[in-house]
Amino acid sequence: MNVTLYNDAGCPWGYSALPAFRVLEWRYGAQLDWRLVVIGLTEHAQQYVDRGYTPLGSAEGYARRFRRFGMPFAPAPRARVIGTGRACRAVVAARLQVPGSEWAAFRALQFGWFTTTLLLDEDEGIAAALAGVPGIDVAAVIAAIDTAEVEEAYRRDHAEARTALGSPAELQGKTATTDGPVRFTAPSLVFEHEGRRLVAGGWQTIEAYDVLVVNLVPDGERRGVPDDPGELLDRFPDGLTTQEVAALLTRGNDAPDRTEAEAAMLRLVAAGSATRTPLGDDALWAPA
Repeated sequence: MNVTLYNDAGCPWGYSALPAFRVLEWRYGAQLDWRLVVIGLTEHAQQYVDRGYTPLGSAEGYARRFRRFGMPFAPAPRARVIGTGRACRAVVAARLQVPGSEWAAFRALQFGWFTTTLLLDEDEGIAAALAGVPGIDVAAVIAAIDTAEVEEAYRRDHAEARTALGSPAELQGKTATTDGPVRFTAPSLVFEHEGRRLVAGGWQTIEAYDVLVVNLVPDGERRGVPDDPGELLDRFPDGLTTQEVAALLTRGNDAPDRTEAEAAMLRLVAAGSATRTPLGDDALWAPA
């Protein structure tokens, strides 16, 4: 099954949906063939300024509206409002250089967006967010951002993200027209299998995604919650946040138990099989 994710590193809704995406990856594995399309919410910071955005307002919004979803945040006013277009181009540059690396680049930029005050529409900030990410030549990515090849590929993503006119996402009120055409809001997922296409526009729950997947592949395989939480780190060696672990350990329609998830990871750390790296107001748990 092909899964297209329309997302933008600067969108807090797209960032807060990561636990649900990890659950999909765990449950269905290679049955899902993922593709990332960057939206490019704003080309320039002034577009946000014109809409009334301020550094303080953004920081307060992260604290008041999005911390409840459990992903790491470190709300602090940036020196100024920032746009998302250049960071999106960096993701495209990574994809063109090493296909598949765009996912790690995108995740690193999301962490940079919501747990630091880096100016991620400047090359120095983008490079700092990408530093140390396995499989990414940061200098090469930065050097490629302004090339014609990256610009052309970015514009294809940009245009594709603005093809939501008449879609189920539009009917559900999960689209936007901030720059003209009807575009998918972040994060939107489109599932396609054997000629069938189902759309989960904008923010949705894992239950919504799961229903769409099993209807498309009723004869597929669905992996259950592991008895040993250490299996999660084997599957996600680049690390998981506490809320991602909590979502992955949730059975049925129970509410995620963040406290138990953290305790499970702490037990792995104590046993020497995991590491805990502080990240914003949370941590990233990874194999030792």
